[in-house]
Amino acid sequence: MSEIIKLSRSTVEKYLSCPRCCVLDKKYQIKPPSLPFTLNIAVDNLCKNEFDYYRKIQEPHPLFIEHGIDAVPFKHKDLERWRSNFQGIRYLSIEHNYDFGGAVDDIWQKKNGDLIIVDVKATSRNNFDWSETFNKYEYAKAYKRQLEMYQWLFKKNGFQVANEAYLLYFNGKKNEELFNNQLNFDVHLIKLDCSTSWVENKIIDTVNLLRSDNFPKPSLNCEYCNYLKKRWHCLLYTSPSPRDGLLSRMPSSA
Repeated sequence: MSEIIKLSRSTVEKYLSCPRCCVLDKKYQIKPPSLPFTLNIAVDNLCKNEFDYYRKIQEPHPLFIEHGIDAVPFKHKDLERWRSNFQGIRYLSIEHNYDFGGAVDDIWQKKNGDLIIVDVKATSRNNFDWSETFNKYEYAKAYKRQLEMYQWLFKKNGFQVANEAYLLYFNGKKNEELFNNQLNFDVHLIKLDCSTSWVENKIIDTVNLLRSDNFPKPSLNCEYCNYLKKRWHCLLYTSPSPRDGLLSRMPSSA
């Protein structure tokens, strides 16, 4: 029997965006450079703390009332594990030998028991327009896929899951007259109608690629692969060759 492959939501997303980067990351631990999003992490934590207050008293958050969402923050003994980046909620497939998981930001529960999966994002734009962002940028579509993968995980763990999910977007106001050591946000709650029908097939495709000896071609739209391609092309045609160095050391003829 083949070895169990442990993979995360981000591994499958890498497979969808660029199979080559997925293989480099998971099999060879070669990752593109990244920056710590410490401000985003701070927003996540503060938001979780606020929802935890209403979770404890099992009352709807004012945001729910404002948007007509008949729900309360979901209370469960495993919530902290599901939120942990190093654990998350997981599903082990015996049939296909994979262990798949991801860490959620928050979960709300409707009166009928259905769970609403929520992900918190932070940005700072002069004009926040989700429809334009979703139609223009691939990362916005990846946010929707992220929620769908989380929904699938909760379904596989035996929970009733609502079709809708939410992105809770905090848009930092960067044109305030005074700072006063305080960053203010506009809050946007974005409802997404989701489908999990595609998730398992893409997990299996990712696992099959990682088990194979195949080294896939780079995606045409992968910014990292395109950067490397241009970089090597530049080096190839601008760097001096070893022969040039040898000729420069030879004595000139009389």
